[in-house]
Amino acid sequence: MEKIKTVILAGGQGTRLREETEFKPKPMVQIGNRPILWHILKIYSHYGFNNFIICLGYKSEVIKEYFLNYDYMNNDIAVKTGKTKSVKILENEVEEGDWEITLANTGILNMTGSRVRQIEKYVGRETFFLTYGDGVADIDLKALLEFHRSHGKIATISGVYPPSRFGELFIEENRVVSFEEKPQSHSGCINGGFFVFEKEIFDYLSFDENCYLEREPMERLAEKGELMVYFHKGFWQCMDTQRDVVFLDSLCNSNQAPWINWS
Repeated sequence: MEKIKTVILAGGQGTRLREETEFKPKPMVQIGNRPILWHILKIYSHYGFNNFIICLGYKSEVIKEYFLNYDYMNNDIAVKTGKTKSVKILENEVEEGDWEITLANTGILNMTGSRVRQIEKYVGRETFFLTYGDGVADIDLKALLEFHRSHGKIATISGVYPPSRFGELFIEENRVVSFEEKPQSHSGCINGGFFVFEKEIFDYLSFDENCYLEREPMERLAEKGELMVYFHKGFWQCMDTQRDVVFLDSLCNSNQAPWINWS
């Protein structure tokens, strides 16, 4: 399996989920007794993509502590105190033994484009995935990658069809002709994240903290004919409000979560 890296944007403040995010970053909000960030990593690792770069910002220490203590928190352990203190994992039941995770500080207030620009040194100059740290889907990532490689353009975005409206894609024969963030909807197909990018994407980004990936960079890519859409008509849901948290949590707890295909 190719070692394609997956970049996850996990640095926002999640202001519309303030009851949850006052003490932890949005990607650490739990659904089904696990952070949604864990669910996203599992979606990718199910397809064999186990190399992650997580762009940190708001309350980055919570995510760092989670992964630094991952084995201890998810297994039975024996602790010996005193001068010869030690900690021993008794039964290692963690299935994610092959995850490689880079935790990159990308600023407290930086926008998405700036965060991506900062992690170029970790991605290298190869094809990579990118997604948001607050959304899940039953998307076929191998099919997404195959589609991306078939058209030879810089960027592929996944178009989804939820009941709410986010960044709308205007499409002709699978090519995005324009990109508009959070407009009044016309076609119903919106930006669901789950991107694939070539190295040239970094030429469209800047280190400026106000660089939004979803604004000028995506608009320029669309204008140049370098932004294609992969249609995902299956399940997709972001976690934007407390209502979304309750909905996703209920799907997990009732064993009806469409994105959980690894069990």
